[in-house]
Amino acid sequence: MVFCLLLLLLLPQAFCKIQMSMCFMKKPFPTHPDYYRQGDHIIGAILSQVISMLDLESFQQPPHPWYIKYFMLLPKNYQHVLALVFAINKINQDPELLPNITLGFRIYESFFSARKTYESSFTLLSTRNGMIPNYNCDTQDKLSAVIGGLGSETSIQMATILGIYKIPQISYGSFHTMLSDKFQFPSVYRMLPNEVPQSLGLVRLMQHFQWTWVGLIASDDDSEEKFVQTLKPMLTRNSICVAFTERAPHVPSPSMVLVFREQTSKLHSSISQTKAELHPFLKNVRFNNSAGDELYFDENGESSAGYDILNWIVFPNDSFVRVEVGHMDPRAPVGQEFTINERAIVWNSRFNQTVPRSVCTESCHPGYFRTVREGELLCCYNCAPCPEGTISNQTDADRCDQCPEDQYPNRDQDKCIPKIMHFLSYEEPLGFVLASFALLFSLLTALVLGMFIKHRDTPIVRANNRELSYVLLLSLLFCFLCSLVFIGQPGRVTCLLRQTAFGVIFSVSVSSVLAKTITVVLAFKATKPGTSMRKWVGRKLAGSIIVSCSLIQIGICAVWLGTAPPFPDLDMKSEAGHILVQCNEGHTAFHCVLGYMGFLAIVSFMVAFLARKLPDTFNEAKFITFSMLVFCSVWVSFIPTYLSTKGKYMVAVEIFSILASSAGLLGCIFIPKCYIIVLRPDLNTREQLVRKSKSGTQEL
Repeated sequence: MVFCLLLLLLLPQAFCKIQMSMCFMKKPFPTHPDYYRQGDHIIGAILSQVISMLDLESFQQPPHPWYIKYFMLLPKNYQHVLALVFAINKINQDPELLPNITLGFRIYESFFSARKTYESSFTLLSTRNGMIPNYNCDTQDKLSAVIGGLGSETSIQMATILGIYKIPQISYGSFHTMLSDKFQFPSVYRMLPNEVPQSLGLVRLMQHFQWTWVGLIASDDDSEEKFVQTLKPMLTRNSICVAFTERAPHVPSPSMVLVFREQTSKLHSSISQTKAELHPFLKNVRFNNSAGDELYFDENGESSAGYDILNWIVFPNDSFVRVEVGHMDPRAPVGQEFTINERAIVWNSRFNQTVPRSVCTESCHPGYFRTVREGELLCCYNCAPCPEGTISNQTDADRCDQCPEDQYPNRDQDKCIPKIMHFLSYEEPLGFVLASFALLFSLLTALVLGMFIKHRDTPIVRANNRELSYVLLLSLLFCFLCSLVFIGQPGRVTCLLRQTAFGVIFSVSVSSVLAKTITVVLAFKATKPGTSMRKWVGRKLAGSIIVSCSLIQIGICAVWLGTAPPFPDLDMKSEAGHILVQCNEGHTAFHCVLGYMGFLAIVSFMVAFLARKLPDTFNEAKFITFSMLVFCSVWVSFIPTYLSTKGKYMVAVEIFSILASSAGLLGCIFIPKCYIIVLRPDLNTREQLVRKSKSGTQEL
């Protein structure tokens, strides 16, 4: 039916009776036999079933009419003859197709030879059994169209002659893009699309099976050269390397390593897969084949058909069967042109029914990237691990990429995982221990304060300015409690309170210590006869010292909060795998707060050191000296440690310094007094105070 429909559409729309006339002419050129059947309209065909090996001419005598010394038959191609004869028989036997019209045919052999192809073309245009170029006296057999050739070269050779006479030529096996030139070949129609979809199908096939290292073997002719030149750039653009390109002598089945053959596979892609493609090559023809696919011809006279992907299964007895396993449809939506059913594929027994590999280098796994080998093709490369901090999450990656800031590479460096929020929390052991010590010291300070309030009228409490002791104990209590603000995820409020509260409260504590020290010194100086120091001794002086020293620190903190207040910040680069949640406090203002606090501590230490030889029954100078020594030692060691740590450990260092320095003040100043109040009440008497004071005054 394929050839039936083809021949029906190729016939002219109207027929006229041709008056027979006598034609007498000598046969100057003998012709080789043809397969002929008489008819009102003749369908010519130049097929290819015999490979000829011609003798070279000496040009010293007329050539032999056959020129053939050796030849080889291709029985498989005999089906082309049978198909044509079958189609014409079906048309002639159907009274509804062409009533009162008989189709005939003239079939010639090309012998895969340019000489024989040209000769057959001229023979079709001449009187049968009497080939004379450009002359035909046969009024009975009317040539309507010609089918052929099987290969690109044969089709071009036929078109060169037939195009002169505008004879429609149906080529069923040519891919050459030259035939798309309608100016040069206006009468050629092709049952196959051009070679671009075919090349694209081969590329998609290579990509599907991940074959990146292939070889090309093509016949040594212009058609195959054009095909190779079209295919190679497409392979290169898709990272498929051509290991070699070999040229084979021109034979009827030039092949490629990819099991592509122009003479056979091309034919089956047009006949076997869509038989209804063989219709007249009229530009306005449009129909559906038996598979339901719409077929039409574009402005270049090329078929719109796609390509079947065939699996050739060879049996032990050397017989074979072709199984369709996929399709390449250039008309399909982008990304859906190529389809294949892997489960239907039967691989050669040597492959153990597994997909064979064809690569120059084994693929680089995720976590590695490709590095080019100098002087070699792109498909030949080395695999290098991704640099630290980067990942590759695909096979054969060309480069490694950085993770987003909030993620980091896993151990295999093949994916990014979210970073852990890192801050000092109550749930972790370090935060729990520091919070526990802060609460413990706060409770201890509260007990000492309660003890002092209970024994407020005793000489030891009154002798050391109990109001200053209350202020110092309260400030130490708040010092211990303010360390809790440093634990937990930093927020806007906690960042504002952390350093400012710490700075102001510690300034109150240190200024209280300074006030106590100055009060002790002035108190003993005021006991000397005729001294004017007595008017400075009192609550006003101590209160003035505390308020004035604290106001300076409050002013520094106010300027800090007004110009560049601390704020929550995320440090994503300091530690791999962690996001450091911290307060961005700047440097200048924080250093000013620490510097002023250190200044007060040094002044207190110096004053206490000068007063260390005063009577020591209730004298705090020695204890204050030692407490300030502990305080300064802690904060001097704090600075380098704080600057050398990051994240929660930096916060832990500051909390430890707050607790240690506050505990030093509490222990050195108040624990000896608590010892006397609780364990040695006999020393907590006025007589003991007066006796010691007198002895101390005499010593001074």
